[in-house]
Amino acid sequence: MTAPAQARPTGGGGLAPAFAAVRARLGLVAVLFALAAGGWWWTARQMRGMDEGPWTGLGTLGWFLGIWVVMMAAMMFPSVAPTVALYSRTTRRRSPLSPLLFVLGYLVTWAGAGLVAFALITLVGRAAGDVLAWDRTGRWVAGATLLVAAGYELSPLKDVCLGRCRSPLGFLLGAWRDGHGGALRMGARHGAWCVGCCWALMASLFALGVMSVAWMAFVAGLIALEKTLPWRRVAVYGTAAVLLTLGVLLLAAPDAVPALTVPGAGQMDEMEPMGS
Repeated sequence: MTAPAQARPTGGGGLAPAFAAVRARLGLVAVLFALAAGGWWWTARQMRGMDEGPWTGLGTLGWFLGIWVVMMAAMMFPSVAPTVALYSRTTRRRSPLSPLLFVLGYLVTWAGAGLVAFALITLVGRAAGDVLAWDRTGRWVAGATLLVAAGYELSPLKDVCLGRCRSPLGFLLGAWRDGHGGALRMGARHGAWCVGCCWALMASLFALGVMSVAWMAFVAGLIALEKTLPWRRVAVYGTAAVLLTLGVLLLAAPDAVPALTVPGAGQMDEMEPMGS
């Protein structure tokens, strides 16, 4: 139940111990980044031509869950790499398998978050039909989602969750569990803090187009900046400002949002020459 001596603080805090571990465990970090790169390639290939803008259809549960887990690996592995590297350094003499189980537990938590998102969107669709269609309430719900996400960025809960994500050493000391089962539980717990930190950004991804690689990369970039940028408040307030701007634009002038696929716009463009 207690952390090994290597993990005890020696005066440093925040991300400094984790980045030191990154330098010491470059091979593991390289593997995580390679997996992330493979995830980006596979996801881009699978989602080609599927972006229908806000509230894109999610397909079957099995297909969506497979895509979702690979998406999370692609988006989250770069920002979680310092924590995994630090954990690997503290367990290198005990079990080389523990870091892999830590990552697996992390992905299991995000898979659970994907199931919740799928269930919510499916229930809304069955209960209210095409209420999320762009020409009904879809545009307004998407804009409101971005505004709520901007507000959450400045909330106390976001601050607590982000603090856990930005302090790998503090997390490991507070959540340490021995053994392979402990590695799984620690990874799942770290994933839970990450979900608490990033759920609003993920909701924004659904509102902008969950099958869009461009928006996926955009949200992944915001997450990475929040978790690794030395100027924490700059990153958080900057993210809130970006989400607020996108929300207002989505409500007032969706055509002005770059890379946004406006549902039905392509069909209207095709019809105009026929009626002219």
